[in-house]
Amino acid sequence: MDGVTVTGVRASARIVARPDGRGGTALPVLDGEGPLALRRTRSTGAGAKVMVVGAMSGPLGGDRFTLSARVEEGARLHVGSAAATLALPGQAKGEARYDVRLDVAAGAELHWTPEQLISADGSDLYVTTRAELAAGACLVLREEQVLGRVGEPPGRLTSRLTVRVAGRTVLDQELSCGPGAPGGWDGPAVLAGHRAVGQLVVVRPEFAQRPVETRMLGESAALIPLAGPAVLVSAVASDALRLRRLLDEALTGLG
Repeated sequence: MDGVTVTGVRASARIVARPDGRGGTALPVLDGEGPLALRRTRSTGAGAKVMVVGAMSGPLGGDRFTLSARVEEGARLHVGSAAATLALPGQAKGEARYDVRLDVAAGAELHWTPEQLISADGSDLYVTTRAELAAGACLVLREEQVLGRVGEPPGRLTSRLTVRVAGRTVLDQELSCGPGAPGGWDGPAVLAGHRAVGQLVVVRPEFAQRPVETRMLGESAALIPLAGPAVLVSAVASDALRLRRLLDEALTGLG
C-alpha cells in the first residue's frame, strides 16, 4: 500500500416531490447512489413516503455524503431511513461529512424523521442539516444522535442544524461531542453524562398566531418557541429508546 492514497466515498441523493394533479404527491426525482439508495414505500393519504436504504457501511473517515430534498407547493413528503446510520473509522484520513439540504415551498409539508446516527469509537463525523422554508410551509424534523455503541466510548461528532423560514433564520445551533470536542460537552450544562441527544423542530403557520409556551417536558427535555412560526424540543437520555420516547411524546403533545 506504500504510495497509495486512500480516499473516501463520494455519494449523493436527491428527492423532488410535487403534486400529481390527482390529490396525491408524485416523485419526479428519486435519485440515490451507493450508501444513499432511495426507495418509495407505501403511504396513506395524499403524501409520498421515501426510505433511505444504506447499501454500504458508513459514513467512514474521508467520506462525503450529500442528501437533498425539495417539496413543491401543495406536495407532502415523509422521509425516513431503514436503519440507524453508523459513523465508523475508515482507511482514509480526515473527518467524514454528511450534508442534508431541505427546501419546502409555501403550502408544502415535509416530515424528515431518519433513524438515529450512532457515533462509533474512532469515528470523526461532521453533519450539517439546513432547512429552507417558504412562508406557509410546514416541517417536522427529528434529529437523534447516540454517542458510542453499547460498552464503547464515542467517536467525535459535530452536528449543525439550521432552519430558515421566509428568509429569516429561526434556529442555528451546533453541538460537538467526543474526543477533541470543546471542553464541557459532557458536563452538567450540556449532556450531563447522557449518551443520547436529540432535537425536534416543528414549523407550522399557526404558531405565528398562537405561540407555544416554553416548558419542561420531564427532567431531560424542554420545549422552546423559536423566533418565528416554529418550536424546538431538545432532549437528552441514557439511550436511544428513551430519547425516541421523549421526542414522540413531545410531538404528540403538539397535536
